[in-house]
Amino acid sequence: MSKPLVAIVGRPNVGKSMLFNRLVGQRLSIVEDTPGVTRDRLYAECEWGGRTFDIVDTGGIEPNTDSEILLFMRRQAEIAIENATVIVFVCDVKTGITASDQEVANMLLRSGKPLVLAVNKVDQVGRENVDIYEFYNLGLGDPIPVSAVHGHGTGDLLDACVSFFPEDAFFEEDDEYIKVAVIGKPNVGKSSLINHILGEERLIVSDMAGTTRDAVDSFVENEAGKFKFIDTAGMRRKSKVDERIEKFSVLRAVMAIERSDVCLIMIDATQGVTDQDTKVAGIAHEAGKACIIVINKWDLVEKDHKTMDQMREDIRRDLAYMNYAPMLFISAMTGQRVHRLFELIKYVWEQASLRITTGTLNSLLADATARVQPPSDKGRRLKVYYMTQTGIRPPHFVAFCNDARIFHFSYQRYLENQIRNVFGLEGTPIRMSIRQKGDKED
Repeated sequence: MSKPLVAIVGRPNVGKSMLFNRLVGQRLSIVEDTPGVTRDRLYAECEWGGRTFDIVDTGGIEPNTDSEILLFMRRQAEIAIENATVIVFVCDVKTGITASDQEVANMLLRSGKPLVLAVNKVDQVGRENVDIYEFYNLGLGDPIPVSAVHGHGTGDLLDACVSFFPEDAFFEEDDEYIKVAVIGKPNVGKSSLINHILGEERLIVSDMAGTTRDAVDSFVENEAGKFKFIDTAGMRRKSKVDERIEKFSVLRAVMAIERSDVCLIMIDATQGVTDQDTKVAGIAHEAGKACIIVINKWDLVEKDHKTMDQMREDIRRDLAYMNYAPMLFISAMTGQRVHRLFELIKYVWEQASLRITTGTLNSLLADATARVQPPSDKGRRLKVYYMTQTGIRPPHFVAFCNDARIFHFSYQRYLENQIRNVFGLEGTPIRMSIRQKGDKED
């Protein structure tokens, strides 16, 4: 049995995202005084009363709309409702009950799920707000007054949610999952890939660039292992990031890279590597994440027997600093080669997690320095005494020498290449620190 799931739903701009952030204790969901900011379902872990559960923020439900995005948002909210253990229906005390509130309430009642009614924006403390009583008309039981801004009433709200959890609920630790961030410029097919993997419309997919704004988590388990996919808002050039919301999205994508184990860098096969692709890949590289270069939309490319080799060569040239990253040519639309992703993700994660004993490293070091003599400067020759591994994900090595000033970058690169030749470490960057004899080891 998985962790209980609490879904926060309601019409647009009643404060769902602010309440979500208040309950999880982090600014995960984008909060902006504009209806429709939250589009996809956004998940986070929460703990209350000794119980751990997941909580999901959803886009506002607008029952009657012709807007394509609002229809997407409604469908996403409906999927969250289907999967929820408890539903928190958020209303706004300042606007009172609207026709949309009543329609959403009727939809929730039809779901048959346990419901908790939260009336938001009750910001005053110590004085009863008589406007609360109006919400009894929704037929959802006792309304709980809350203030997402100040945190008032959130304890009562969480008590009510936890009371509906099954007593025997247990879950698997999140650490058991390999966390995979799907990154790339807008409209490259990130959400389409995750939807194909999940076999459901888990994320909004649209030809409109910038449709995904929040980073969204999706869990997958199969014969290859357990994976958590993090779909991220497409990264754009800073000059194109005009709205404050878009700026938040870029920040969220960077945060998704930071909390991932493996990054899938998606490239549009019909466009090849662009300047923006190199920037996106560079962020993952600098963060030390294991990476796979995923070339999407391969079904749309006119091919002959040399096309794939030529594109490999072009990508290696344009992303020369990531020559360790394997490539996979796929079509998220047709599913071509998508099944191969899981084994490749697991492989690069294992490579990034590899530990090499100090004895083995120093045997390699002795052989490498014998074949290519360390450099010298003004008659003083570099001596590399020994090397040890101090960390994983990415593998971090420390080399101790007599003089760090003459440990040229080219010789450091040579040693890194020797390590790769012997141990592989495919798909992961390598970190190497240089210490002079007498320096303390990390």
